Amino acid sequence: MLYFIAAQLGFPGILNLVRYLSFRSGGAVATALIIGLIIGPKFIGWLRVRQGKGQPIREDGPQTHLAKRGTPTMGGLMILTSMVISILLWMDLTNPFVWACLFVTLGFGAIGFLDDYDKVRKASTAGISGRMRLIGEFAIAGVASWIITSQNGTHLYLPFYSGSGIDLGYFYIAFAAFTIVAFGNAVNLTDGLDGLATMPVIIAAVAFVIIAYLAGNAKFAEYLGIPHVARAGDMAIFCGAMVGAGLAFLWFNAPPAAVFMGDTGSLALGGALGAISVVAHHEIVLGIIGGLFVVEALSVIIQVFFYKRTGKRVFRMAPIHHHFEQLGWAESTVVIRFWIIAIVLALAGLSTLKLR
Repeated sequence: MLYFIAAQLGFPGILNLVRYLSFRSGGAVATALIIGLIIGPKFIGWLRVRQGKGQPIREDGPQTHLAKRGTPTMGGLMILTSMVISILLWMDLTNPFVWACLFVTLGFGAIGFLDDYDKVRKASTAGISGRMRLIGEFAIAGVASWIITSQNGTHLYLPFYSGSGIDLGYFYIAFAAFTIVAFGNAVNLTDGLDGLATMPVIIAAVAFVIIAYLAGNAKFAEYLGIPHVARAGDMAIFCGAMVGAGLAFLWFNAPPAAVFMGDTGSLALGGALGAISVVAHHEIVLGIIGGLFVVEALSVIIQVFFYKRTGKRVFRMAPIHHHFEQLGWAESTVVIRFWIIAIVLALAGLSTLKLR
């Protein structure tokens, strides 16, 4: 909105700063952070009153988690509120990438909200059926992928290789949709400890601030040998809003958490990261930067696969963060060590920009 107003006025005086992606990215971080910190206390109080007993806690999970009963969920609504306001304020709303990523973020957030609401209403950890969730997620991701590919093509680019990408044609839309859905659910599975998912999402978003900015700049993209995507630079602002909203939420989600983000937040944030990676043509690099989420998801797949076929468990409990809890690690130890892993993986993913 500010960009549109400044453009109509010819970017006079101080509004000339709005031309620059770096300024608007910083503005998006600050705006989302301030809004989140302001609305947080009242929002959490409202959730606590509305939900009563809060998020249901798994009886078969770690026994230490039973003490968290009564903590309200759906804190993702707070994240989405501050994030969307910041995006609408600072981004160029004529950019179709903005609306595609917003569609994924809000669509996945809506699915997560329905799941959280069903859990709270029924006082059960089941929520809506997995099949219905996946159908909705793939429908949303498919539409968004079609919008994105209509602007940036259907080529898949490989890290560590600076040549032209592989044109997958219409299959790329299916691949892009899978990336968005898979990452949304991977972040959702990681959200099991206070602050565990929030900080790695922030770290991944910071990494994609850099990637989106470079991919959107023709000179930088050519120098680094990465695909240039016109107008992809605006995704740096989107990521900035995600960082600010995430930091504000982490203020209240730090152990012991005053609120959980729930599926409302985790699905939305994971889906948003997936959509941004599709815009920037860095889907595989997302798998490196967000490697922590990938490992969490794989631990569940491996556990279920082997248990159904052998009756034995590979891990003491899945997702894998619960495995380490069962080994005797304190929750704070698991969280901080996983944050360190997330930072290392983000740096590894960024290194692919130069090692091509």
